[in-house]
Amino acid sequence: MSKVLVDTSIWIEFFRGDDIAKPMINLIENGRIVTNDLVLAELIPSVNHKNEQKLKDILLSIERVDLQIDWEKIFEMQTKNLANGFHHVGIPDLIIAQNAINLELLVFENDKHFHPMVSLFGLRLFRTDRL
Repeated sequence: MSKVLVDTSIWIEFFRGDDIAKPMINLIENGRIVTNDLVLAELIPSVNHKNEQKLKDILLSIERVDLQIDWEKIFEMQTKNLANGFHHVGIPDLIIAQNAINLELLVFENDKHFHPMVSLFGLRLFRTDRL
């Protein structure tokens, strides 16, 4: 089974107890989740600000995959997004997508910016309806 890179959008929903993030429990129990430094950089400052050391320790204990940024590929991907009418895809989402594609990871997300990248670039999303 493929490892699952959990996007910041799902982590936030998980911390809030939202139903969309419920599959996280199964993924955690089965050792399928991974993270990278970009996702951690989006989460850790808030955790630090709230002085939640236990949560920080948990986040830092998750298997971390190398963040291998291929800037030429990012340029290509954003150009193709723009050519196809997707004008609001942020660079962090592109980096996460490019990283997941290169490492053959699924992305668990709650962010519409990833959806066009499935058909455009072969990004594979974690589907909760296939559990």
